[in-house]
Order: sequence, then structure tokens, then C-alpha cells
Amino acid sequence: MAKSRILNVNQATISVIYQNETDYISLTDMTASFREGSGLIGKWISNKNTLEYLGVWEKIKNLDFNYPEFGVIGQEAGVNRFIMSVGQWIERTQAIRTLIKFSR
Repeated sequence: MAKSRILNVNQATISVIYQNETDYISLTDMTASFREGSGLIGKWISNKNTLEYLGVWEKIKNLDFNYPEFGVIGQEAGVNRFIMSVGQWIERTQAIRTLIKFSR
């Protein structure tokens, strides 16, 4: 069972989930205090290297991951006109909750 706690950093409240002996930090919470907030996440998730990382994570953790669609996304990524959102990523690949590992 996952446990959660809160970090307060520079007046920002950031959720941390502890699951399977690993801490995962909320990227959404981390960027909420920035003026560009969700735009930063959009730029991050549109990055080809980020998508490759997420694809590997999902392949390991998610039996229902749509790997063929991930291949299509991989071909599209890296082109200047390519845009990806978290919602598109989840919908197109059947991704499960994306968690970013937080080192202790």
C-alpha cells in the first residue's frame, strides 16, 4: 500500500508517495508554483528522451501498455511540430500513473 507525505519547498506543497520501498515525487506539484507551470510539463513530456524513458518505465510496470502506439509516438517525437500532453500520453498508450522517482 502506498503511503504519502508532503514536502514544503519555497512555499510550494509537493506530494511524495512511498511505494515498494521507493519515493516518488509529484512533477505537477513541483511546477505549480512556477508561472509557466503546466507549460513546463508539456515541454518536458514532448521531449523524445523523456518519452523513451516513460516508455521503458511503462513497459516494465504496465502489462496493458500500448507498445505499438508507443512506437508511433516515438517516430513522431523529435520533430519541431510534435506536441504531447500528459492526457494524450495516457490515452494513446494506456499508460498508468506516471511517477517520478525521488532519491532519498
